[in-house]
Amino acid sequence: MWFLMVDVFRVCVWLMLLTAVFVTLERLFSLQPRQVLRPQFWLDVGYFFLSSLLPSALLSAPLAIVAWGAHRIVPADLYTAAAAAPLWLRIAATFLIGETGFYWGHRLSHEVPLLWRFHAVHHSAEHMDWLVNTRAHPVDLVFSRLCGLVPLYLVGLAGPVGASGTALPALVVVAGTAWGFLIHANLRWRFGWLERVVATPAFHHWHHTLDGHINKNYAAMLPWLDRIFGTFHLPPRQWPARYGTDTPVGATLGEQLLRPLLPADPRPPVRHDPAANGAR
Repeated sequence: MWFLMVDVFRVCVWLMLLTAVFVTLERLFSLQPRQVLRPQFWLDVGYFFLSSLLPSALLSAPLAIVAWGAHRIVPADLYTAAAAAPLWLRIAATFLIGETGFYWGHRLSHEVPLLWRFHAVHHSAEHMDWLVNTRAHPVDLVFSRLCGLVPLYLVGLAGPVGASGTALPALVVVAGTAWGFLIHANLRWRFGWLERVVATPAFHHWHHTLDGHINKNYAAMLPWLDRIFGTFHLPPRQWPARYGTDTPVGATLGEQLLRPLLPADPRPPVRHDPAANGAR
């Protein structure tokens, strides 16, 4: 009980800090003028607490199993070589491999109907601001993080849960989460050539559009992964006209958590025909 109270307090502090930073930025540089207490604000606050408190608990058992299995199939020499590599190389490799895993996990969440049922919750927001970052079904969160973390165990860059070998994977998760608040933010910033190197609000806003490009821009931090895999879309001066999904997800937190678990045929996301509009 004490640990839960400490975690809740920590999340409250982070919520206040993030609110102070992003509400200020969105007031000064807003893409679309919007009140702080906009529709579904409290729904997203609920998701903020859910997404901050649940994933670590839900991931502990699967990652323990992954670590156990990896140490039985991965050659010991690979762990030795990884540990002996320079720190900068280990950090770079961890980010690259982890982000590639996140990319494909995210892409599968759009292309596999069962996974889309959970991921559609995130796309249900009809507006974009920093708080939308945490609107995600727990199943979707766990799946995406496993996609990014499991490859790190298989190449020797992550160790058993609780060991020092988890430091770099944790850094990838924390950095990705923090960057997620920025790329969802209601900010009109554009960064020229830098937008092809690192994910920006404009890059990710196009991923949330409801005008035919929903299956683009899967990367969390490295947009050139989308260029490599043919899913990059970023017009130089345009922004999406509208956001959201035509997949029914429910209006309340309880409905959105329960609906994907019910035995119903999922509606697929809006599909983009590459032949009609090539990646840019």
